[in-house]
Amino acid sequence: MLIGYARVSTQDQTLSLQLDALSKAGCEKIFTDQISGTKAERPGLAQALSHLRAGDTLVVWRLDRLGRSLRHLIDTVNELEQQGIGFKSLQENIDTTSPGGKLVFHIFGSLAEFEREVIKERTQAGLEAARARGKVGGRPKALSTNKAEMARRMYADKDNSVSEICKALGITRMTLWRYVREGEWEGRPRDA
Repeated sequence: MLIGYARVSTQDQTLSLQLDALSKAGCEKIFTDQISGTKAERPGLAQALSHLRAGDTLVVWRLDRLGRSLRHLIDTVNELEQQGIGFKSLQENIDTTSPGGKLVFHIFGSLAEFEREVIKERTQAGLEAARARGKVGGRPKALSTNKAEMARRMYADKDNSVSEICKALGITRMTLWRYVREGEWEGRPRDA
């Protein structure tokens, strides 16, 4: 059975072109969404996927109607393939139920994986270059070394309450607890 899926991004757009093409392709049932492709939750797509059984084929007018990204598209088609469900895109003329269609789709997948690896390599090279120049990534520390030591001394003085210390240094209780060593907490109530 051919199950169709059509999607437009806004209420101003019309599904007519896609619906006509899917009907002409022989889809017995067609599900639709009027929602941006970037949205993870698409009720029409969820319904279409729930109606598919082994031996069925999901048909879309164009690839971009199904996937939020190339990675999402590849993952979705791979999940369908694992369930014995085919995939067909009318405009790109891809049909994973044929050997040629599978080949084209696997080439897309390989290109996407290659792109991810190149991005990963560039990111790692950039981080290493930054470290070599003395740059350290991550969130800056809440307290300088001097202020951290001041926090410990203020905490050791039993006359200072935790609230007063936090207010004086402009930090939260959790930040204070991170800077004060575990051993120095003992014997002092947390709410003091």
